[in-house]
Parts: sequence; C-alpha cells; structure tokens
Amino acid sequence: MAAALMLAGTISATADAATSRAGAIAAACGLGVGSVTPGGDHTSTWLTATSPITSRPGAVRKNIYPDGQVRLSGAMATDPDVTGYDSVVGGWVVMGSTMYQSSYRVGLDGEINPEHIGLVPVGSGWGDMTAFETVRYYPFTPNGMPGVTNQYALRADGTLFRWTMASADSRPLWSNKQSAPGFAAVKTMAMISQTATYDTFLATTRGGALYTIRIPRTSPMKPIVKQVRSSTWQGFESLIIEKCGAYGTLLLGIDKDTGSGYLYAVGHANGTATVIKGLGKVPGTFTDPVYFRQALRPNDAPMLFGE
Repeated sequence: MAAALMLAGTISATADAATSRAGAIAAACGLGVGSVTPGGDHTSTWLTATSPITSRPGAVRKNIYPDGQVRLSGAMATDPDVTGYDSVVGGWVVMGSTMYQSSYRVGLDGEINPEHIGLVPVGSGWGDMTAFETVRYYPFTPNGMPGVTNQYALRADGTLFRWTMASADSRPLWSNKQSAPGFAAVKTMAMISQTATYDTFLATTRGGALYTIRIPRTSPMKPIVKQVRSSTWQGFESLIIEKCGAYGTLLLGIDKDTGSGYLYAVGHANGTATVIKGLGKVPGTFTDPVYFRQALRPNDAPMLFGE
C-alpha cells in the first residue's frame, strides 16, 4: 500500500519540467495540521517540505472537548493578534448529531482557562454527515471587499451541501443552503483552491480515484467534476491541503489504518495532466480520530469567540 501511495503521482515524461517546478516550490512551503484526540485535546504539527520532511509538534491544548465526542472538524483559524491573550483559535465541529461553533482563548502564559472555551450549538441533523469543510475567502483588496465563508458537508447518501455564512445581531447565520446529489463514492475531500467565484475540492473515492470538484458560487449549486488519477488513493481517510506558491499546493494524505502520513506537491489542478510529486512519508504517527487544517486568521476575518 505504501508503495502504491507513493506512486500515485506518476507523471509522463512531458511533465518533467512541471515536476521540477513543483518540487522546487514545495521545498519552501509548510503545512499546519491539527487533530482532536480521543481525550478531546487539540494537537498541532507544522510540516515543512524539506528533504527529508521536517515535522515540528506544537502545544497540546487539553480538554477542549468532551472525551470521544468530536466526529468532524472544519479548518481551525488562529488569530495571534488579540489584546491580553496569546491567540484565539476558532472553527466548527460536529459532536454526535449537532454542529457547534468552537473557540478558545490561549493566555499569554500558554494556558487555557476553562472559562475561555466556547461551544455554541448551531443546529442538529448532522448525524449522517461524513465529511465537513470550512472554506474562508478573505481577499486582501484596497477597496475593503468583504470576505466569504462557505460551509460544506457531505451526507452519507452522497448529497453535497453548502451554506454561506451571514450575520444578524452580530451572530453568524448559516444561510442560502444549496445541495447537489451524486457523490456517494467520495471517501474524503478537502479544499484545494478558491477564487471570488468558486471553491474547488480534491476528493478521493472508495475505489481509489482522485477527483477535483469545482463548485461555482451560483444558485442552484452545480459542481463540475474532473478526474485527476484513476487509482491508488483509497488508503487515505483524511486530506489536509495548504497553498504553496502561486499555483501549487502541499497535500498531506493520512492513512489511519497504518497511522501514516504522506506528503505531496500538487501543481495547478488540470484534470489528468495535474502534476503530483511524492515528497515522502511524514515522520510520526497519525492515529487520532479527527484531523483538520490549521490556518492563520486574516485581519479582516470575523472573530469567533463570543459571537
């Protein structure tokens, strides 16, 4: 299986130049991966695409959630610029059949006061959701263009949902619900690119294929699916993706059955012509039940705690 996964990015000779560029870009890039442990702790690890790959563990934040309750987590954004605190970490999680807005404040001493942990119920009906991703788009524009946060969820029957975040009385609202059927074969998915007009996901199937799912921000929701690879990707239960350079990304594939992680440099998504360069097996083990992308919060993104 490990050999098959490492060969998943096999590329034709005509793509050699693009492969070299992907490798050169990746060498300067890093990726933040977080997890929720069985005991409800938050862990964080920073991976750097050196050769060999560098893995630097971060602080473990204890008892953020009740033991064994978190099933799904979107990306967690860290705001390091909070007066009187080291940082604020926030996002959304699913526990049982309920979605929660999750956030906590880290003190200047690195500790977390239990009173500074926030869990606000959003709604029920999430018991049959199998994947969840928060997509934040906050362009840095001189005219102050507002950012957009979309929430995506995949239901067990293959229906893909999208909500756009709005606000009322300074509280976030899940609005403009859209859906599209036909994704029952998807095993896991993660956001790989975004613009002001669409979000694009990389998705694996239970049969081993790798696809992009491009979703224009229009109504009704009409995803556009393209195959990237036809086989060998079925071993990954989680994908963590971070932008790398102008057109590429770093991709971490997590195989929970073996407790292994593999890092890839992925070029501009272009169907089967997409360049994928295997960078190697990541040091350490990956056995926690839930993994998510760690992200820094842009200055114009909304604060989560107490909203």
